[in-house]
Amino acid sequence: MTIETLETVWAPRILSVLRIVAALLFFEHGTAKLFGFPASSHSPEVMSLPWIAGVLEVVGGALLVVGLFTRPVAFILSGQMAVAYWMFHHTPEKIYPLLNGGDGAILFCFIFLYLVFAGGGPWSLDALLRREG
Repeated sequence: MTIETLETVWAPRILSVLRIVAALLFFEHGTAKLFGFPASSHSPEVMSLPWIAGVLEVVGGALLVVGLFTRPVAFILSGQMAVAYWMFHHTPEKIYPLLNGGDGAILFCFIFLYLVFAGGGPWSLDALLRREG
């Protein structure tokens, strides 16, 4: 296997794998908030900020899993994770992500930001629609 093969054949495929895995993990956060699965002690009130975040996580996560509207959805979710970090994790007392529990929000933020520019990869509905259209 050459570097050229890695770059031209495997890099786009692994981009799709990254999108799918990140979206499934993100989707799980939303289902825990909205549906209590997997079981969570966090059950937000309807129309509260955490509930809206749960809706974005379920809907946005599902769209990213299948790779539909990848770029705009990833843009919205990247912003959501930036807001989540600065509103709920970062405090003057705990500025380090490891200590304030914000490392996941930061990772999601930058993975989704990458997807805004890279797209969904070859294994996405976006790619399928582009080929057919």
